[in-house]
Amino acid sequence: MHSLVSYAAQRDAEWITALWNDIIAHTLVTFTTRLKRIDEVRDMIEDQSVLVLNDAKGFAVFGPFRAGPGYAGTVEHTIYIDPGARGQGLGAVLLTELITLAELEAHHVMVAGISGANPGAVRFHERLGFETVGHMPQVGFKNDQWLDLILMQKMLNPPDTGDTQG
Repeated sequence: MHSLVSYAAQRDAEWITALWNDIIAHTLVTFTTRLKRIDEVRDMIEDQSVLVLNDAKGFAVFGPFRAGPGYAGTVEHTIYIDPGARGQGLGAVLLTELITLAELEAHHVMVAGISGANPGAVRFHERLGFETVGHMPQVGFKNDQWLDLILMQKMLNPPDTGDTQG
């Protein structure tokens, strides 16, 4: 694992919650308006592989894309970087480590659901090999405005074609 990244510990729950809630309250990059509770973040750290930047400037996690066994190979990620730390390549370090972790866990596809109000996130994901696979106009509503959802995905592990001649 990159020296700037580690697995989250319970002591990280407070700053993760504060960062996440600031983004929820003050941006359009997430459609949710319900602030995170620290106990929810503690449970997430306990139940999932949450990666953090060691200087408490960002975190990333993935979880199920949709319910049901047919989607078990597909995960959706969340990544947030402190506004003061953006543009330094830290997000790429963090997401690259998260992708590696998902590959090691044999996930097949990673999905990014990106607010249309966040075109920088689209460019960021493109640089890391994600492709736009969908654009859903006006499916989110926040701060008295309708927002588009852009779906991007990255193939993690190649499909099994049955070809053994490589």
